[in-house]
Order: sequence, then structure tokens, then C-alpha cells
Amino acid sequence: MINIIAIDENRRVIEGVSLADLYSDGTIWFWVDFSTPTPEELMVMSDFFEFHPLAIDDCIHRLQRPKLDYYDDYTFFVTHSIKTDFTKREINFFMGENSIISFHHEESKEIDLVWDRLKSTKKIDQWDHYYTFYQILDKIVDDYFPIIYEMEDKLNQFEDNPNNKPMEILLDELFDIRSQLLTLRHTVNPMRDLLYRMLNSHHLQGILNRKVYFADIYDHLLKLSEMVESNREITMDIRDSYISLTSHKTNKIMQVLTIITSIFAPLTFIAGIYGMNFEYMPELTWRYGYFIALAIMGVLSISMYMWFKKMGWFN
Repeated sequence: MINIIAIDENRRVIEGVSLADLYSDGTIWFWVDFSTPTPEELMVMSDFFEFHPLAIDDCIHRLQRPKLDYYDDYTFFVTHSIKTDFTKREINFFMGENSIISFHHEESKEIDLVWDRLKSTKKIDQWDHYYTFYQILDKIVDDYFPIIYEMEDKLNQFEDNPNNKPMEILLDELFDIRSQLLTLRHTVNPMRDLLYRMLNSHHLQGILNRKVYFADIYDHLLKLSEMVESNREITMDIRDSYISLTSHKTNKIMQVLTIITSIFAPLTFIAGIYGMNFEYMPELTWRYGYFIALAIMGVLSISMYMWFKKMGWFN
């Protein structure tokens, strides 16, 4: 679907303008949105707007890295939005001298929101195609925050573990969060680099004129990047703590088993000697040999227990 909004010389928003009338003298600037375009609508990009084939290929082949490319009459931008299920969506923009052309394969709530805002605004004087571009980018970046805040809430629950989940389940959930943070990192950092290039480019006069606005988005991306890295470090700390706790419990179990084995080793040795079937063993003829052997075993057991306790093995 191709949607068109044009702003005429009287600063009025006009919908339903035909492609042929976009470059008329009465149009100040216009916005064309390619939403889930058909193959026939894709041809408009090459036949009518005469965009470069490489830029069109970047639109067709999804999930290009966020970037900007300079062409003779326009600048091409690739941006990424992210959904609550951590699927990334690509939104492309062609910024001309008095036009903005957006392209996306799926429905975009960011585009729809700004589109409706533009149609209903009463202060159209402050709007131009670069301010529209800013509004869309700002909405894309703002939608990153709830996702990260939700992940932070999940991480805060790990320490308390209110549902008393087993450690194995907690570690599986923790690794899922680390995977989600990695997806966010691969989205936020390239977007941050893109805004940095935009702010430091001398070819984008429309952005330089509204540098304060785009710098605000860049600041948000810096904060998001720091939050992602901070949460990744938290997941590493939690993971290390759980692994250390598991190792500690394993060591305590091994310590108890070692004590039991150490106590029973000499008893087994004595029982093994007098369990042999040699005919000439003088101790076997002793009247009180059985009780003496039991007494020796008891004394050894108690002595070893007291010694282990003195060494602090039961602490």
C-alpha cells in the first residue's frame, strides 16, 4: 500500500494526492509511505522516484545493519525497531530536499502514530520532512525502554526468588534474558552509531538545523546502551553467584561424604582382616576378641570424629 500526505503552500495537510501531483508548484513537501508494498508498488521506487538499485535492494532484503548512504538527490537511512517478542523490524527512509519516503515490509505502529499525529496537528508550521523523520526515530527509540525496564524487573526477582524455583530453571531463564539482551545490544548499538554519524555529517543540513532534537535521541540511545551493558553485567554476576553457590553446596556434600568415608575406612580395614578365612589366626581363639575388636572400632570412630570437629570440618 502506498500512502501519501502533501503539505501545500498554505500549510495544509492534503491526503490522497496522486504521485503525478507531488512535484507541483503548490506542494512544499510530502511524505510517501510504502507499507507492505506489492511487487507493482515496488516498481514505483525505481520508475517514478528513480532510487538507486542498491538502495532498493537494501529495502527488499530485510534486516540490513542500520546505516546511511549518500546519493545525489537524497539520503538513504536504514533503521531498526524492536517488538516485545524481540523480533526486529526494519524501517527505511529516503530523505530528499523536500520529501520523506518511508518503506517497511510489516505494519509499523511508529509510522502510524506519527502519520495520525501529522494529520491531526494544529501547529503544522513547525513540521517539515526532517521533523517528521525525527518524530518517527524518537518513537522507535522510546519503544526500546519498556522492553529493557521489563527485563530489569525480571532480574530483580532473581535475587529474591519469590516462587522458590529450582536453580536449574532459574539458570535457564537467566540465559534466556542474556540472549534477549544480546538482541537488544545488536539493535541499540548500531542505532547509536547511526545517530552519531547523522549528527556529525555535514551533508545533512536538515538534521543540522534540528540538531538539538536528534541529539536528544542520541542521548537516549547512549542511556539504552549503558543499560543493556549494565544488565548484561548483572546477569553475569547472578550466574557466577549461582555457580558459586552450587559449588559450595557440592563441596559441603563432598566434605560430609569424605568424613564418613574416613571414619569407616579403618573400621573396614579391621573387619576385612578378621574376615579372612586363614586357619591360624590366634586372635580368633580369644574369648573376648570380638568385644575387643568392637571396642577398638568404637574408640577409632570417636577419636576421628573429635579430631575432625577440632579441625573445623563440621563448621
